[in-house]
Amino acid sequence: MSGHSFFNGRLGLYIGDITEQAVDAIVNAANSSLLGGGGVDGAIHRRGGETLTAACRQLRATSHPDGLPAGQVVITTGGNLPAKWVIHTVGPIYGQHGGHEAQLLVDCYRNALLLAREKGLKTIAFPAISTGVYGYPPAAAAQVVGSTLRAFLAEDTQIEEIRLVFFKAHDLQEFLAHWQ
Repeated sequence: MSGHSFFNGRLGLYIGDITEQAVDAIVNAANSSLLGGGGVDGAIHRRGGETLTAACRQLRATSHPDGLPAGQVVITTGGNLPAKWVIHTVGPIYGQHGGHEAQLLVDCYRNALLLAREKGLKTIAFPAISTGVYGYPPAAAAQVVGSTLRAFLAEDTQIEEIRLVFFKAHDLQEFLAHWQ
C-alpha cells in the first residue's frame, strides 16, 4: 500500500480499505448505537462478523445502554478483522453540537490514541471520522486532525505507527494539503 509518510514514518496517509489494515487496532467511526450502520461502521461490522457484533451488543447491555456519546471511545475485539481490536468512537455531526464540533473531533482521535496506549498497542489505523454522512468538511477536519496528531506524536513514544486510511482520494488530498 503506497502512501505518504510523516514524523519519521510514525504517521502515514493512504487510500485503502480500513477493514484490511493489519494493525493492532482500527478505529470505527461508529454511530451511537454501536450496532453497525452505513459507511465505515457497516463495513467494519460486516467484516468483523458476529464476534464483533456480540461484543458491541454487550457494551449496549452493560456500560452504554443509551449509546456512546460523541467524542468518547470503547474497545472491542476485532472479530474476523486482521486487526485484533476495534476502537469505536462517535464523531460529531457537523453543525449539530453548538460550535463544539472541532473539540469533539479532537476527542475522537485523542481518546482513541490514549486508549490504544493504555492497552499497550503499537499500531492503529483511523478512517476520516465525520467527513462522510456526518458532514464535517474534509479541509476543516484535516486542520483539526493534523493539530491533534502533531501534538500527540510530539509527546508520545509508545505508538509506533498511526495510519489515516481514506476511502476517497479527495479526502486524502485535503489532508495532504494541510500536511505539506
